[in-house]
Amino acid sequence: MAEHFTCDVLVVGSGPGGYVAAIRAGQLGLNTILVEDGRLGGTCLIRGCIPSKALIEAAEKFEQAGINASGKSEIGLVAEKPKLDFAKTIAWKDGITDKLSSGVAGLLKAAGVRVVSGWAVFENAKTCSVGKDKITATNVILATGSKSVELKGLSFAKNGDGPVISSTEALDLAEVPKKLAVVGAGYIGMELGIAYRKLGSDVTFIEAEKTILPGFDKQLSAPVSKWLRDHKVSVQTGSFAKSVASKGAKHTLTYTDKTGVEVKLACDKILVTVGRKPNTDGWGLENMAVDMDGVFVKVDNKCRTAMRGVYAIGDLVGEPMLAHKASAQGEMVAEIIAGKRRTFAPAAIPAVCFTDPEIISVGMTPAEAKTAGLETVEGKFHWVANGRALTTGTAEGGGFVRILARKDTGLILGIQAVGKHISELSGEFVLAMEMNATLQDMASTIHAHPTLSEATMEAALSALGHPLHSV
Repeated sequence: MAEHFTCDVLVVGSGPGGYVAAIRAGQLGLNTILVEDGRLGGTCLIRGCIPSKALIEAAEKFEQAGINASGKSEIGLVAEKPKLDFAKTIAWKDGITDKLSSGVAGLLKAAGVRVVSGWAVFENAKTCSVGKDKITATNVILATGSKSVELKGLSFAKNGDGPVISSTEALDLAEVPKKLAVVGAGYIGMELGIAYRKLGSDVTFIEAEKTILPGFDKQLSAPVSKWLRDHKVSVQTGSFAKSVASKGAKHTLTYTDKTGVEVKLACDKILVTVGRKPNTDGWGLENMAVDMDGVFVKVDNKCRTAMRGVYAIGDLVGEPMLAHKASAQGEMVAEIIAGKRRTFAPAAIPAVCFTDPEIISVGMTPAEAKTAGLETVEGKFHWVANGRALTTGTAEGGGFVRILARKDTGLILGIQAVGKHISELSGEFVLAMEMNATLQDMASTIHAHPTLSEATMEAALSALGHPLHSV
């Protein structure tokens, strides 16, 4: 029997923006309904951030076991050559996503949120159909996320049953491909390509730009480039993937290299990671009278659209297309609807790339500061001089922490780092930016020894001109 629900808040999409918005709205006493066509957690939890990091961790452990078996372990570990049960690896990864998805369901229930399963189609700004049911809301939060971009001539295989796959299918392969071509050397392609190289794939990157990881400056990407060279990964920059031809189980990718020469590359799978685009099709966005900003929904600094009472958050509203941005916006919008005074104006949004080594970038880079006409000072501290980094392998590969500040006031403008296991430092970097910390603040803060965090203090000291543990 069809039903017609009414609510204070209708959230469409249960990714890190949508489910956070729904939970906070429920906590604030708002009658809230969340509509989700798939599993709770969205792309990030089910087929993106979390499962990819699980695969990356498994790949790291497998590679390390192989190093131990080869007798090349620097710390004297010796073991037999490891064997990979990839089906078990995927099952372990799935177990993590299942646990977290169930956790989201529990949190929504505890907050009093009604979850409606199905695809929402809006007939106007405040009313949608989900199957035979209808929902009318006073306020609507659009959190439909994004999807992988396809390339002409390289369409994604349905259900992953074919040579061309997106990052979603790459996390659910039945076996490790012997030869893997990765089209796009941005952070998604690099993370997965490096993971599969560790698992045993022969990996080739095809990148249209002149460098890998074009979103990060060359100082930060250089240690990753070194890892690729050391692990015999082919990187074809300035190159364009054109088409794929299949003959039985054998596939050939055709691309043009940086000299314009057409190249044929035999491969088992072709992973296309050339970006993501907002999910704007098929749910009635055209019936909601919202304005667009190119392919994105246009919002103000409170995530309000042109239609009163309709908000949009996360990947739907533009760059950076990151889960933690979506979560912050979702929480804020719920509080705005509840009557609180909030504005989305973060000092910085951290970008983390889980390559080997990892990369963090928060705030301005030196090039951005120069473009803005700012006079700056810069301090850098290399991991090779940090005791904890030497014991964890972080010192390998030439990584560092770099801190940038205004020359006149010492106000920190940006912090970047590259090295193994350094993603957890992003919180300190962002907090420094949000608190308007200066170089002196960072240098005067006592950091625990021996920890990787000491490198941030040392970089600040370097920028002030009196480094203690570097020259």
